[in-house]
Amino acid sequence: MKKRFDAKYMKKIDSMHFIMPFMFPDRCDNEAFFTYKIDLTKVNEYIKKKNENNPEYKYNLFQCIIAATLKTITLRSKLSIFIHSKRMYKRNEITAAFTVKQEFSDDGGEVLAFIHSKPDWTIDDLHDELYHQLIKLKNKGYVDPSTNVMDILTKIPEFISRPLVKSICWLERNNMIPKSFVETDPYHSTINFANLGSIGLPSGFHHLTNWGTTSMFMVIGKAKELPFFENNEVTFKYGVELGMTIDERIADGYYYSKSMKILEYLLQNPELLEHPFNEKIPDDIYKSL
Repeated sequence: MKKRFDAKYMKKIDSMHFIMPFMFPDRCDNEAFFTYKIDLTKVNEYIKKKNENNPEYKYNLFQCIIAATLKTITLRSKLSIFIHSKRMYKRNEITAAFTVKQEFSDDGGEVLAFIHSKPDWTIDDLHDELYHQLIKLKNKGYVDPSTNVMDILTKIPEFISRPLVKSICWLERNNMIPKSFVETDPYHSTINFANLGSIGLPSGFHHLTNWGTTSMFMVIGKAKELPFFENNEVTFKYGVELGMTIDERIADGYYYSKSMKILEYLLQNPELLEHPFNEKIPDDIYKSL
């Protein structure tokens, strides 16, 4: 089946993108990895300014990175494409997902946050949405819909659950899975985030999956002093490394490179995040990136 609840089938594509899914059908076989180092000097100044009014929910680096990434994806339309069942689709909306630890302990539960971005959002809209979601997610009694489905499957006898899971996987591969099964599934988002810096870990890379539609995964490391090469000299600045995993079939290297330069520019000029995500960067700056 070509029809999906979350995207439109792309009928008109170039010959290379038509053939590639047949030559390289699995998303996990088309992972490309790269690391990007971001100078946080201006971001930290911006966060300090935003928190001067002492909001109940403080602005932080994670929010800035998510906002800059969502704005980049909004401006770079190919980043909203995914390949499923050897076909290319354009998403109906841009979404982001990440896991929230309900309690920092070995036995602390995890729940899934799912953000439905809007083109006219700014970082303030994202900040408010995250605040409302985190209040709900931190409630120890809360279980997100996708986790609830998995919990139900593990409570029934295996001779029923195993063929049932196989059936669900078949439905997913054939674009027939009910929306309610995957509405908070992080692997059906535009981009999935892992904020390893929040637990004191450095950046790394996360795999993609053949299940679902997610074609980008960003791992955020711990912010710290990092070396930057400028004017033939190495200087140390407070920064963060971002580890990106992408499906290389979606776009070429130049397109991804340009997109990451835009992301970096937004984080070096964070006041732009207060403009709508769909507001374009001035042409003279865009061409210089």
